[in-house]
Amino acid sequence: MAPTAPTTPTPPPSRRIDLSAPPEPYLSFWRERRVCTLTTLRPDGTPHVVPVGVTYDPEARVARVLARKTSRKVAHVLAAAGTEGPGARVAVCQFEGRRWATLEGLAEIRTEPTEIAEAERRYEERYGRRPSPNPDRVLIEISLTKALGKV
Repeated sequence: MAPTAPTTPTPPPSRRIDLSAPPEPYLSFWRERRVCTLTTLRPDGTPHVVPVGVTYDPEARVARVLARKTSRKVAHVLAAAGTEGPGARVAVCQFEGRRWATLEGLAEIRTEPTEIAEAERRYEERYGRRPSPNPDRVLIEISLTKALGKV
């Protein structure tokens, strides 16, 4: 009789995540130190995808991305927010192997020093280092409307 090969557990299927009660594996994945992507839309509607650091606040249903105020991603959010109403549609995503998580929502640019300081604190908590000082820093704050993933 031939030995049987060990079976690899079947990963859970991708699914929509309840923003009111995200499961612990999803939350845990968002606490891991990971480079993420931010997708914004250019004025012509094509996607602009860039690597970023993201923090996720499930209680407030908010994701935060620190950025330089002169960056293209900030320009895209500002341009889209002016045409789409209260915020620009964006998505942030992270993955490792077959595990992935996406947060979608409406982004706005925040410039209040207290909001930026809170975002820097959360960034340091997740990524283990304080962002270097930057007088041109702004916050892309995403009010979440949807979460998806496979963790």
